[in-house]
Amino acid sequence: MSPNFAERPLTPAEARVLGTLMEKARTVPDSYPLSLNALLTGCNQKTAREPVMELSEPDVIEALEGLRERSLVIESSGSRVPRYEHNFMRGVGVPEQSAVLLGTLMLRGPQTAGELRLNCERWYKFLDIGSVEAFLDELQSRSESAGGPLVVKLPRAAGAREARWAHLLGGPVSVSASAAAPEASGLADRVAALEATVQRLEAQLAHLSEQLGLSQPGQN
Repeated sequence: MSPNFAERPLTPAEARVLGTLMEKARTVPDSYPLSLNALLTGCNQKTAREPVMELSEPDVIEALEGLRERSLVIESSGSRVPRYEHNFMRGVGVPEQSAVLLGTLMLRGPQTAGELRLNCERWYKFLDIGSVEAFLDELQSRSESAGGPLVVKLPRAAGAREARWAHLLGGPVSVSASAAAPEASGLADRVAALEATVQRLEAQLAHLSEQLGLSQPGQN
């Protein structure tokens, strides 16, 4: 049976850990499943994250335990260090495209369908904005027997051309707290491209540091 996130929402730390595992499975498959150090680095990276968080190792361990209890994360065996992978699609009962959209919303906050298509590009290439909207509509109209809606379409902010979408894995969304208008599309495109480049470099550095046994930047 699919988990009911309205009854037991994800904590912010659980959402960040889960979203990071989903992202890295797609963007750095050679380093996946992730060690605890690599997962901590991914959770706290400064790019492609809204909000930016500063989770501690105990925070991540606690989040992993909560996610494992709900069969959303699996600990891999047979390695020198524990490694973790997500079980989102099977655990929640959604197709790949829906999982990609939910993972991106968990990591980057409310977004328009156009922003989602752009920000999902390294995970999955949607044919057009219409296909993104179709999967979002499906997630919003999910039946209660399947666990209920997983996204909500927010009222369009003043001056905004498009409405944004938010995930419901962390419980109901405060519309007033999400009323800020999105960035101008041209600037958003350039920022997203720069974030993708920096994110790729950060992932490569984390993988190299782990292979060499070096501490991650910013860690003691």
